[in-house]
Amino acid sequence: MHITTATLRFGAALFLALSALTASAQKFPNTPIKLLVGTPPGGTTDIMARLVAQKMGDLLGQPVVVDNKSGAGGLIAAESVAKAPADGYTLLMAPAQLATYRALYPSTTLDPERDLEPLGLIATTPYVMVVHPLLPVKSLPELLVYARANPGKLSLAGSTPGGAQHLSWELIKRRASVDMQYVPYRGTGALMPDLLAGRLQAGIDNVAVLTPYIKSGQLRGIAVTSAKPTVLMPDLPTVASSAIPGMTDFQAIGWFGVYAAVKTPPDVLAALRTAVGTMMASGDMRARLAAMGAEPQTGSSDDMRNLLHREVTVWTKVIQESGIKLQ
Repeated sequence: MHITTATLRFGAALFLALSALTASAQKFPNTPIKLLVGTPPGGTTDIMARLVAQKMGDLLGQPVVVDNKSGAGGLIAAESVAKAPADGYTLLMAPAQLATYRALYPSTTLDPERDLEPLGLIATTPYVMVVHPLLPVKSLPELLVYARANPGKLSLAGSTPGGAQHLSWELIKRRASVDMQYVPYRGTGALMPDLLAGRLQAGIDNVAVLTPYIKSGQLRGIAVTSAKPTVLMPDLPTVASSAIPGMTDFQAIGWFGVYAAVKTPPDVLAALRTAVGTMMASGDMRARLAAMGAEPQTGSSDDMRNLLHREVTVWTKVIQESGIKLQ
């Protein structure tokens, strides 16, 4: 077979081009990566993001830099990642609120299940239901009996409007058909003085935040909202185990996951997912998350995808039926 000079040149050029593509793929990442956080510095999501950034940066060989882009409960950061170039260099540290954006902000075009690609589930955090000690109830069934006997008089809160803590109360109210008065606050820090003073009678919030107050006797824990008991308060029953009709599948948790833009190249996704999985297998990382009151997860992207779908389905229904809007 006669091979011409032109054929040899074409073959050499093709080889060089393929080699360049292979080298480019192997180089990811070759510049720093941004990890967007939709909250100001200092909160749980931000602290967790900084742990993730440090560990992923070590594994990937490039710095992962946290970029706080707060606003609209984290929606602005999520939209920014969805609109960023799909190259793996702009990621999102997403909290559970990601599942509620479309229902709470009807004007957004973001569909997190369509526009974001999960890299892995990092951690979950159970919530605990508490009452002020002066309220004569010691369990969730007793709380509901009290609420029925005093319609509209029982005041309660949970972090910010539209958050999972607030939506937990709305779901309980609807399933138990009770009239309780939700009081909006600007976060957990804002509501705690009223809850501790008894001006607010009941609350739901992160178990790590409320555990010290329960142990000191300043508040009384009556249930946890996760599907399983929490190691921080193992004696508290779950809402699901309370034998209340309509509550057997109840679950309301905080969660945190890492996302990239959809259409990110498969090889880049593979590199990022490997880093997340390796990170979440690290004993040091799991210990640091547990010290925050979080329950470390495996880092599986499928777990993250399935959880988001469940959360979108459940909370969209609650938000629509309750008429909650945050525009």
